[in-house]
Amino acid sequence: MKIFLSKINESWIVDRVRQEWYNSNKNIGTQRISKADIIWIISPWLWKKIPKKHLIEKRVLCSYYHFDFDNFDYEEFKDLDQYVDQYHVISEKTKKDLETLTSKKIISIPFWVNQEIFYEIKDKKTLKKEMGFNDNEFLIGSFQRDTEGSDLISPKLIKGPDTFLRLIKEIIKDKENLKVVLSGKRRGYLINNFEKEGIPYEYFEMVNLEELNKLYNVLDLYLVTSRIEGGPQAILECGISKTPILSTDVGVASEILDPASIFNENNFTKAKANPDLAYKNSLEFIMPKGIQKFNLMLKELYES
Repeated sequence: MKIFLSKINESWIVDRVRQEWYNSNKNIGTQRISKADIIWIISPWLWKKIPKKHLIEKRVLCSYYHFDFDNFDYEEFKDLDQYVDQYHVISEKTKKDLETLTSKKIISIPFWVNQEIFYEIKDKKTLKKEMGFNDNEFLIGSFQRDTEGSDLISPKLIKGPDTFLRLIKEIIKDKENLKVVLSGKRRGYLINNFEKEGIPYEYFEMVNLEELNKLYNVLDLYLVTSRIEGGPQAILECGISKTPILSTDVGVASEILDPASIFNENNFTKAKANPDLAYKNSLEFIMPKGIQKFNLMLKELYES
């Protein structure tokens, strides 16, 4: 059995997942599509770059992460669906959405989390000082894009940056020592609003993975305010690093977090982080166990 994974090259989480899978599966992974038995379309919007003869001749697995049905091309999906033998999603919520579009088999497995990269650092005081924060600051983090790429100004509403901003404005009334920690690309919407409102923040635009783990570990709270998500992977990364996290009910939140850690517009003040339970549930997806779940899925597809 030989597997070929489609390329993305967008500095996105799936680029890292793809590379980790190849690194862990040198015996069954191939970079040559002609040698593959299975084509894993790990980024569905790039499927048209794969020669149709390979899509016809080989078994095809396609991953989907979330569905924004207000901006969804149903005709393009139908074109892709005719070549796909099986789908993969990273949350049960996305599986339910995909079931409305296809009768093909769908497997839900969250992406693995690399515990060699993301882990708890216990000396928070020293770490805060190292990262340039004051010990008494209450640090709330968000490492996901919040701004549309089309103009780098408009909010990416499915990520809920307007909700994040509203919550921060409420929290800072009780925590004057609050500071927001941002990382990742396209953070213009929140940064512009923080500066207008005088909300303290620190922006680490693009950090390496070691620094990203440190940023998780200095946080007093990570907030996911999305309206639509596949993961996000931040839930597992917070889980395995024991970073306190609260999230809207999106993606894998209900599969990893304590129900008390999931909030909506009306009950945020009652939500409570439970890093110990999130850690326990995230252990199910550490390496190599997390990757082995995918390999079993691929093996079953190959033998079907």
